[in-house]
Amino acid sequence: MMNLRRPAPPADPRAEQERIRRALLWPMLGAAILIVIHALHDLLGGDWSRLGILPRDAVGALGIITSPLIHGSWGHLLANVPTLWVLGMLTLYGFPRATRVAVPLIWLMGGLGVWLFAREGLHIGASGLTHGLMFFAVVIGIRRRDALSIAVAIIILFLYGSMIWGVFPSGPRVSFEAHLFGAVVGAVCGWFLYRRDPLPVYRRHDWEDDDPTDPETLRKIEQGRLDEIEPKEPREGPGRRD
Repeated sequence: MMNLRRPAPPADPRAEQERIRRALLWPMLGAAILIVIHALHDLLGGDWSRLGILPRDAVGALGIITSPLIHGSWGHLLANVPTLWVLGMLTLYGFPRATRVAVPLIWLMGGLGVWLFAREGLHIGASGLTHGLMFFAVVIGIRRRDALSIAVAIIILFLYGSMIWGVFPSGPRVSFEAHLFGAVVGAVCGWFLYRRDPLPVYRRHDWEDDDPTDPETLRKIEQGRLDEIEPKEPREGPGRRD
């Protein structure tokens, strides 16, 4: 059952501002690092694709760590960087604690899946991470079912829902395996990490403090007609604040 009630205002506005700042800053820093690395590649030259994942090769296992940092061209990089920034921003704002655990798991476990099972050849790029974050956000939104989580999942599906097709083979130069294993690890993280962040605090209506024994009131609550319920007069007594 979804809880789509309106969240209460943040108890500490400064903490909310810090949450927004971190959600904007860290993905932006990650995108900047990818751009700087590719600029250095162009400046220094050489074949950096060797830092990618080479399946079932002992030296190629290093790519589990380095492959998301390497891109074959500026076009390849620019296909990933804006998506990574937006997904990182939305997930870090919506589920900051879960995202901080999910990102390294998607990075490393998704890369391990590529190393173990992918086709021969070098696999490079951050698209496995973007697919992992997309599936992570959708699954965790389904598991949490609060207004913010559902909103984040819907926005991400609207913007990047077509990425679902990336987990299927599409061409010899496209590492669908990186997409697939990133998506699988992201979905698993969303499934198991959904409780890591506390659920939002919601606004309470006056009638919620009373026991609604009137059948008509109960019917209106079940039908979602909350605006038709007349607030009751406050009861006097110990513990009741004016």
